Amino acid sequence: MPAGIVLCIRHGESTFNAAWAANRTDPMHWDARLSALGLEQVRQAREVMRAHPVELVLVSPLTRALETAVGLFRDHPHAPPMRIVPLLRERVENSCDIGRAPSELAAQFPALNFAHLSPVWWHAEGDPDERGIHVEPDAVVRARVAQFSASLLSYEERVIAVVGHGTFLRHLTGRALANCEVVDMGLG
Repeated sequence: MPAGIVLCIRHGESTFNAAWAANRTDPMHWDARLSALGLEQVRQAREVMRAHPVELVLVSPLTRALETAVGLFRDHPHAPPMRIVPLLRERVENSCDIGRAPSELAAQFPALNFAHLSPVWWHAEGDPDERGIHVEPDAVVRARVAQFSASLLSYEERVIAVVGHGTFLRHLTGRALANCEVVDMGLG
């Protein structure tokens, strides 16, 4: 039986988000972490998430999403397991969207399983731009979102939390989410 509730959650504010808001240029924050405000947003959203009977958390392998998921669901009453889903990664268009090797992620998040990730699990095809970034074509992102959306029907859990990123979640839900905003996209 497919999930009935899919709670889409955008990560808390990252150091990239804060720097971009200040001057609209890429600050070259590779795999950006949560900012102090982002950590506070996660703390506040954590209480909201405790009221949801989440059975499974699907999370992007980018650090800001991992920090958000761990912060939101640490000590959650239902102790939902977390699965790292590379399809959930953000569209590569800036430095913050370039990930880290699975071994680095595993060292920072030892309770999570990264063994299924390839060494380069983010988009790295085509010619890089002047910053050295392989910008992911929008059509590739849309196809990835469609693949992820279809995969949601394969889960047996009835309440699933999806912790991801602004562009990906906008394609998935049709809405622009604020940092740590939660949207129930449901499945029927």
